[in-house]
Amino acid sequence: MLTIEWSLASGWEKPCIRPLENLSIHPAASALHYAVELFEGMKAYRGVDGKIRLFRPTLNMDRMVRSALRTTLPTFDQKELLECIRKLVELEQEWVPYSTDASLYIRPTLIGTEPSLGVKKPSKALLYVILSPVGPYFASGTFNPISLWADPKYVRAWKGGTGDCKVGGNYGSSIYAQQEAVEFGCQQVLWLYGEDHQITEVGTMNLFLYWINEKGENELATPPLDGIILPGVTRQSILELARSWGEFKVSERYITMSDLTAALEKNRVKEMFGAGTACIVCPISKILYKGKHLHIPTMENGPEVTTRFLNKLTDIQYGREESDWAMVVP
Repeated sequence: MLTIEWSLASGWEKPCIRPLENLSIHPAASALHYAVELFEGMKAYRGVDGKIRLFRPTLNMDRMVRSALRTTLPTFDQKELLECIRKLVELEQEWVPYSTDASLYIRPTLIGTEPSLGVKKPSKALLYVILSPVGPYFASGTFNPISLWADPKYVRAWKGGTGDCKVGGNYGSSIYAQQEAVEFGCQQVLWLYGEDHQITEVGTMNLFLYWINEKGENELATPPLDGIILPGVTRQSILELARSWGEFKVSERYITMSDLTAALEKNRVKEMFGAGTACIVCPISKILYKGKHLHIPTMENGPEVTTRFLNKLTDIQYGREESDWAMVVP
């Protein structure tokens, strides 16, 4: 693991790579009491050529700094931290699976270690990075669609909050709703927002809808970054790829449940999928909303677009296609 301590008095200390061990912090540490903490999620991939690659890691560093500012934690030199992470992965490279179906998960974390119960900006912090090999997201190896539970009584984020930051509070508070979704026979929560039931995110993923819009155009749509949506690395990559193809309209726009149900009634919905580091893309086949099961015809349509994004992104990650999105670890 990589550890770097920070204090208001001394700034950042020297980075240290050491064997994985438990943390020893004061029981009044602000991360434990007031959720003064944040994290990132990224992966290292062993390519078909044997080289190890990180996927667009500078975007993770950018987002980590934004999260640090929002949580009053210390910012840092992004290039320096990324170099430290590269050194850690290089040292632990045998933990990167020799497989194009698996990867090494990288979890940079920054916590407030202020030894005080005062609700204030921390004067001490700890940045650490841990690693873990992970297998394929779909255990069966097939592209299985998921079912969603949509109920407006729970919200993931709100305007002026921290929905656009990767902080633990966003995730811990979502577990109760996730548990209820499972009780209703669904695998994930479709997070809604506002009186008009805007579609925001799915589980811990960004959401995409490929449909024929109100104007009769083929469109790939995803909710805009208005403060309640996490700016995902996979989300940004999908938008950039789709725009570079120029084959259909690509929009960051609001989509409500009434928009979706109206489109389903008129057979205008083609595919719906979640997107994130864990799964890359995850097809959606069913939504339970207001006691009714809405069938999403993602799998009946290939899923052509969803699969195309999956193949393109994994080709880059595993070195089958050269791209400046991939950073090689020496």
